[in-house]
Amino acid sequence: MHSNITNHADASVDFNIDEDRVGWHDKTLWFIREKRDKASHNIPEWEQLREYASQIKNNVLSNLSQYLQAFEAKAKANGIIIHWAADAAEHNSIVHGILKKHGIDRMVKSKSMLTEECGLNEYLEANGVDVIDTDLGERIVQLAKEPPSHIVLPCIHKKKEEIGELFHEHLGTDKGASDPVYLTAAARQHLRETFLTRRAALTGVNFAIAETGEFVVCTNEGNADMGAHLADVHIACMGIEKILPQQNHLGVFLRLLARSATGQPITTYSSHFKKPLPGQEMHIVLVDNGRSIHLGKADFRNALKCIRCAACMNTCPVYRRSGGHSYHNAVAGPIGSILTPNMDMKKNADLPFASTLCGSCSNVCPVKIDIHDQLYKWRQVLMKEGYGPASKTASMKIMGWVLSSPKVYDFSGKAARWALRNTPFVVSNKLNPWFKAREMPDAPEQSFKEWYKKNRDK
Repeated sequence: MHSNITNHADASVDFNIDEDRVGWHDKTLWFIREKRDKASHNIPEWEQLREYASQIKNNVLSNLSQYLQAFEAKAKANGIIIHWAADAAEHNSIVHGILKKHGIDRMVKSKSMLTEECGLNEYLEANGVDVIDTDLGERIVQLAKEPPSHIVLPCIHKKKEEIGELFHEHLGTDKGASDPVYLTAAARQHLRETFLTRRAALTGVNFAIAETGEFVVCTNEGNADMGAHLADVHIACMGIEKILPQQNHLGVFLRLLARSATGQPITTYSSHFKKPLPGQEMHIVLVDNGRSIHLGKADFRNALKCIRCAACMNTCPVYRRSGGHSYHNAVAGPIGSILTPNMDMKKNADLPFASTLCGSCSNVCPVKIDIHDQLYKWRQVLMKEGYGPASKTASMKIMGWVLSSPKVYDFSGKAARWALRNTPFVVSNKLNPWFKAREMPDAPEQSFKEWYKKNRDK
């Protein structure tokens, strides 16, 4: 299922080979989008909450260094050890160093898209550390040796029968068993022993409070709590943008997060961590990894408001029909398409073009990120910087020449209509991306200009 192709259009073709999978992937994500709509419409002040969240995040991004310093001071006073990582390599080295210091070579981990971004699992495994993902979806893709395809629903691309085969191979479940209740019970039994025997646990961070030095982890399975409360060492990894100024701001985001993500009123567990348990060591790794560069770009800094709810993925017609792996990054979909070009413009130049610019992503974003506007702006930047496809650059130059000359435009229109009627194979072939998934329209008898001249006096 997972493709190593690093071009969205080509990887989408790979995903679309299985038409049945594309169909239920599309419908399942749209069902979640509908749940989000119902949940949000039940709150009269929904739009006001979105505005509050957006303005709070604007304040955070404008004063990020002060809030980070305040958070560090409070967290240290609470007995937490703070680390700063400039990039993914430093983040991975810090985590490994903590484990090495304690002689730990086995660790449990709850969901953390930041560690996926940094490639932590692969790094630790290469250095002799056994990592078990305890979020059920993450565990499934880990067993399949695949990255997650969705930031909230990591294995949404997999059928229950495929999961059953994985569990039969790795967990010893009955062959052919695909009942979700049975498979979930098997996973719970498998993970329970893991929680009890691992001395270190790593969690992500959904929100961190500058005022109090605490952080909040939101889960539906309680796996973060199980790992953190049973471990001798708790490591929490967070992007520097996850800061909120005050504790009373948290309620705004908790009301928005789960409703936007899955249509729930709130996540089953919203766990607050303020200080280590007696005898426990607690670490927080604050990670930049390109965020400061992003912050300095006026047109794109709002992308750092993201709270990782995935509402933009669930609504996006392109993501729903192309799958998360086609975006070749930890964060896929519309939000990934505006975050990742900042990390590596050349590698991710294809992603801002993986959009219809319909604006649905911006409409559902709980913190009002102007996603579709940023996609359009990234396209302009990429083309100006020379990262656009050579074919597109050439075609745009030709189009500019055609549109700048009325005579050439009229002739081109007539020639195209003649070709569609008399030599349809010129455009109806596999070289035309449009024709791969659609029938070409019938050629009109006349252009709009010709029709207007004929009918304007009627």
